[in-house]
Amino acid sequence: MKEVKERKYTTEIVKDYCEEYRDMPSKTLARMILKNHPLDFEKLESVRTLVRRVRNERGVPEISETKHLTRTPKQIQQARQQKDWHDIPETDYEELAPYEIPSGNNRILSLSDVHLPYHDPKAIELTIEYAKKHLNPNVIYLNGDIMDVYQASRFTKDRRLRDLAGELDITRDFLDYINEQFPKAKKYYKIGNHEDRWESYLKSKAPELLGIDEFQLSILLRFGEKGYQLIKSKQFVFAGKLAILHGHEVFAGFGGQVNPARTIFTRAISSTLIGHHHRTSEHTEKDIRGNIISTFSQGCLCGLRPDYMPHNKWNHGFAFIETEKDGGFQLDNLRIVKGKVR
Repeated sequence: MKEVKERKYTTEIVKDYCEEYRDMPSKTLARMILKNHPLDFEKLESVRTLVRRVRNERGVPEISETKHLTRTPKQIQQARQQKDWHDIPETDYEELAPYEIPSGNNRILSLSDVHLPYHDPKAIELTIEYAKKHLNPNVIYLNGDIMDVYQASRFTKDRRLRDLAGELDITRDFLDYINEQFPKAKKYYKIGNHEDRWESYLKSKAPELLGIDEFQLSILLRFGEKGYQLIKSKQFVFAGKLAILHGHEVFAGFGGQVNPARTIFTRAISSTLIGHHHRTSEHTEKDIRGNIISTFSQGCLCGLRPDYMPHNKWNHGFAFIETEKDGGFQLDNLRIVKGKVR
């Protein structure tokens, strides 16, 4: 009797959601219900099945108050035989929509590859001083790999170096520092491939924690409290006619390109700025209509001679973008050489 009452209760929950979100796909609605009622439901497929029964979708038996949600293998086989296979199955594909930086936010300072706590303090100081004196940005765009996430990487780690808690602390301090230097500017934080290490770590070492808000990197770094807007990993961002990517969206690995800007041109065929390669480069071509397409890679703000790659082609640098009302833009791809911004 208790089991029947519980089924009545959960069915009423699902009915309420189905009534309010009539046009939402069943699987998407099931995810919402499971997230909002984790104590009432255990598995996504059970919720999805109940949603489909409430909606009386084809191929799913109607609700019975005395029938449990799970079915025996024989019942499943019978349902498959009775199913109308002309129906197109529901897809799991979800597209990550690009983000458009609002037109009023037209003076964008892009900082990439800081790799806290392996940053270069002098390079950061020169960048901030130059931006405050000459650029007056109204947007600070942290373009990925701001945090190194060293201890959560898949590579062999030196446990004597800074722990993950220390990395989180110093990254939060850096976000506070940026807020102090540019209190009125809009702030964005793009998830790069190094920040991706955190979710990869959870997937392999602690999958039970996936989906719990408190373990999301944006919560751990307190984006909401500090006023930073999250830009997801692999999410495209546009500032007028310029695409801004970290670089891991289109590059399978790190390094190897003679000219990263030339390589991103061949893959994007659109005006694009990337970080990721720790190098300042530029490439410009005209299309058949005479339109100019320019691509850029910006320098980094981390140490230039890490133990794992003491010889490289890296350089310190940052980028400044000024967008126009028609979507056009001007981009200064600046280097830091011998203590001077050039």
